[in-house]
Amino acid sequence: MPAITENAIRQLAGFRAEQAEVVSCYLDVDGRRYLRHQDYERELQVLLRRAQENANGSRSVATDLHRIEDFVKAGVDRSSTRGLAMFACGAHGLWEAFTLPVPVRSHVSVGPSPAVGQLEAILQDSERLGVLLCDKQRARMFVFELGELVDHSELFEELPRDYDERGEQDRGDTQHHVAALTSQHVRHAARVAFDVFQGSGFERLTIGAPDEICHLLEAELHPYLKERLAGRITVSASAPMGDIRGAARQVEVRVERETEARAVDRLREAVHGNGKGAAGLDKVLTALNERRVDRLLVSQGFSDPGWRCQQCGALARVGPTCPVCGSDLARVDDVVEEAIEEALAQSCRIEICIDNADLDVLGRVGALLRY
Repeated sequence: MPAITENAIRQLAGFRAEQAEVVSCYLDVDGRRYLRHQDYERELQVLLRRAQENANGSRSVATDLHRIEDFVKAGVDRSSTRGLAMFACGAHGLWEAFTLPVPVRSHVSVGPSPAVGQLEAILQDSERLGVLLCDKQRARMFVFELGELVDHSELFEELPRDYDERGEQDRGDTQHHVAALTSQHVRHAARVAFDVFQGSGFERLTIGAPDEICHLLEAELHPYLKERLAGRITVSASAPMGDIRGAARQVEVRVERETEARAVDRLREAVHGNGKGAAGLDKVLTALNERRVDRLLVSQGFSDPGWRCQQCGALARVGPTCPVCGSDLARVDDVVEEAIEEALAQSCRIEICIDNADLDVLGRVGALLRY
């Protein structure tokens, strides 16, 4: 599977189908919402059937929809995959499939070019996570981005093995020496973390260490790392990579939900305070048409049919006349997806909020405004 990179997204975004159309399919396969494979496959069937009905009998589109269906039914490794993004245009040799460590809005669209909006939003909001694991002899430092390991460093400092064989007479001195060596090792571990930070960079840091040394480790961290701390994990320094990756993902999910909650809090305050907030689909579409949106917030799974102007590109929930230029509007299956694409075209930040009741109360979509 190709990695999600700026270059990969740019190449997709620049693809144009001249004699056929491109099918873009996003599918949420998150095990927290879809316990069985049949559950998300049923969701896919609904999406594909709707796309087929809107394809006006296109054989090319039908072939591409069938290829997407076969790909999903072949099986998904959900140990590290929460979403899928698939782009197909067999008539022009296009087939790209991405497995994603984050959920997506399940959606299928058909058009002259790939709908890369959700991929851009995922990459835009991705943050690197540092994981520092430490015990009295070993330190391991990892950096993850979108579930992929991007950096790794190891440190092992073996303590002398004969301490336990010495007599009681000098045990006190021995314990003092062990404590000194442990403190030295913890300082080295903190230094490893800072060296990796300088080399790779990460926005958050989580620590796994025994209780007796965890506070020492936190105290030794560089101030840049202390301000990036995102709590502790219960993973030992000798844990297998699968356990480390899983614990890192749990931290990432928690941080994502916290970030979304803060954004919704800002939206609520803006809507009821300084006027730099719009809540509800009608007001958000108006703000997008006026190019006033700075950050778009959308509840996971929210969709609604609507309209788009073929002349000026304006979006509307109700037709058939454009609210901007007065021209006739064309129906679109999902004006929320169109709004996300438009927001990205305007260089807005996108926040897809999962299970946020406060945003649902505000209408499931909102925008922080530039002015």
